[in-house]
Amino acid sequence: METKKKFDFTKLLAPAVLLLLYAFFSIFGTNFFSTDYIINILDGSYYIGFMAIGVTFVIITGGIDLSLGTTMMCAALIGGYAFNSWHWPMGFALAFAVVVATLIGLLNGILVAYLKLPPFIATLGTQMMGMGFGAIVTKVQTMRYPTFGTAEGFFKNFFYKTTSGFPVGVLWLAGFFIIGMILLNGTRFGRYTFALGSNREAARLSGIKTKPWLAAVYTFSGFCCGLAAIFYAAVYTSIIPSTGNGQETLAIAGVVIGGTSMSGGTGTLMGTLIGVFVMSVLKQGLMSMGLQSHWQTFFTGAVVIGAVLLDQYRLKRGNQIS
Repeated sequence: METKKKFDFTKLLAPAVLLLLYAFFSIFGTNFFSTDYIINILDGSYYIGFMAIGVTFVIITGGIDLSLGTTMMCAALIGGYAFNSWHWPMGFALAFAVVVATLIGLLNGILVAYLKLPPFIATLGTQMMGMGFGAIVTKVQTMRYPTFGTAEGFFKNFFYKTTSGFPVGVLWLAGFFIIGMILLNGTRFGRYTFALGSNREAARLSGIKTKPWLAAVYTFSGFCCGLAAIFYAAVYTSIIPSTGNGQETLAIAGVVIGGTSMSGGTGTLMGTLIGVFVMSVLKQGLMSMGLQSHWQTFFTGAVVIGAVLLDQYRLKRGNQIS
């Protein structure tokens, strides 16, 4: 009975942080409790949410993916270039963006699973490659996606919000979240993901072909970055070359805040979703208090450190219980 109480306590940490942050900014921020800010919180969660869902699988295996942000931006840039310069139909351009991100994820998987590079080093390298490749393809030009009222304006209505202001993106995120839950908790892919993170050697000895499954996890993370690229472009329209570095910290922090251990073997997508909203509330809340971007960066970094310390505390507590 005592073990159950301790377990429940750690599960409640992320929801408690979310509620406390929202209450704090509602009191000390300007109009933070308004409908507009709620919609802004949702808007800022779409692309982080898709990246976070993918990297949850990676972190459960005991790995890390530092290329999330630049992969997303690279895919969005190349998709925008296909639309603006190659004059592809919007649907094909968006699909191409997802393919580009998925291929970067596959490259990560090959480097980590087959060439046995440490995930930190492998994805740090592809982080820089993705940032450079997007700028090379687009000739360091900002790519702009269609806005409301243009011929291709349906793009924003379909992935961002309707003309009446309803945030359609939250429905897409909710739908993909359900798919992710099924993958993680109800399929062989999910079971093997947990097995790889719990004890990779034991998984191999039990007959699991660890290399292709580990590569598949990183490929799936890349695919999620491609989806994130679509929603980032839908919300912000302009994609600037050589950017994206640092966006991965928002997704990774959300995953760790949500209870996924950096040491691998444990994690939930529900916790990840809550962690994503924690990061979005923090960003919008700091803006509501009139703090400039460098203050937002500072506090985001502090939250990342706090999330890792929280993970270490949970791990230590779990070892004491066992």
